[in-house]
Amino acid sequence: MHFVLLLLMSSLLYSFSLASLAADSSSISHLPSVKAPLVSQSLLLDITNIGQVKLVAVGEHGHIILSSDGMNWQQANVPVQTTLTSVFFYSGKLGWAVGHDATILHSKDGGLTWQVQLYQPTLEKPLLNIVFKSPLEGLAIGAYGLFFRTLDGGKTWQSEFHSEFLLPDDIDYLAELKQEDEEAYLDEVSSILPHFNRLLIDGRTLYMVGEMGLMAKSNDFGKNWLLFDEIYQGSFFDMARTIKGNLLVVGLRGHVFRSLKNGPPWQQRQTNTTALINDIVLTDDDRIFLLANNGTLLESNDDGQSYRLRNQKDGKALIAGVWFNNQLIVVSDVGIKTISL
Repeated sequence: MHFVLLLLMSSLLYSFSLASLAADSSSISHLPSVKAPLVSQSLLLDITNIGQVKLVAVGEHGHIILSSDGMNWQQANVPVQTTLTSVFFYSGKLGWAVGHDATILHSKDGGLTWQVQLYQPTLEKPLLNIVFKSPLEGLAIGAYGLFFRTLDGGKTWQSEFHSEFLLPDDIDYLAELKQEDEEAYLDEVSSILPHFNRLLIDGRTLYMVGEMGLMAKSNDFGKNWLLFDEIYQGSFFDMARTIKGNLLVVGLRGHVFRSLKNGPPWQQRQTNTTALINDIVLTDDDRIFLLANNGTLLESNDDGQSYRLRNQKDGKALIAGVWFNNQLIVVSDVGIKTISL
């Protein structure tokens, strides 16, 4: 790559990195989530299990609910009413959740209570996923290339602009714009990148998928990214490594691609659906479930090579799920759904 281009890309990354955003952003006015008797039947957007002993789900109005059996749910104390989109636990005690208004919440007690680590409504962007590789090192990603990093467990968060995801023409355009109009430049970089949808920690490798066919991997926890060749122009929403060690990526209009081991070539797999696929769930008995809109549930018994439809009669979107106590526990626009299979 031309040396000047390398310098420009480096400049774009570091010049846009903001100063530390500390927990004093929590001083921005917000209201705590309201306790609701039917919270487990409200819109929920993500769910995770903690060591197969506890479930934690998040959703609209700042709702966070917990269960030890998948049937009875307790609502946590949450300091915001912002819609929450993703939840991640590093251990049985340490957890983080993200959502709209560039919100990042942290729990030290297994999800019972939460504190604000970041709250930036002026950005007018949602965070969509969060992961930690240690109790201190974490990443949060979201719409229009929103990307935050912490090295201290979330006490401070730094914003990064990753120019690796710019098209060559966009790099030239931004360089010219920065010289001509600094304000217009800052406005443009805030919306020029695609949506970053999901992160996958896979040993020493970090994968990311997103809008416009984005697939990338990093060997230094997201400091630098290598883009995969484009295999599909639509958005991807989840990636997983199967029990047998192969990669799956899923997205719009029922698209599923499978790769042997670590990347290309990717093979498109037949799903017989055009529903948007939201999530991949792996079971401990080698089955794979794909959760999709319109109540569409896909099951594979051959490591993701083929799928059969197991549609849900109510037609509600299956947004995210976990395998828990030999059942598929799913969150949807009508709350918790338990699917026995």
